[in-house]
Amino acid sequence: MINVIQYLEQNPSLITLLKEKKASLVGVTELELNAIITSFDEEVRLESSGFWF
Repeated sequence: MINVIQYLEQNPSLITLLKEKKASLVGVTELELNAIITSFDEEVRLESSGFWF
């Protein structure tokens, strides 16, 4: 799974194709795919203290 995430980070255009269902990830469940797409949609936000919550 880490290799898939790294590949998608290097090829962000594939995220768009995954969202449009024009591409798929072999061996990845629908739930995992949704989690991957969501993670690329959200930005990491830091609280004012500098810690992640």
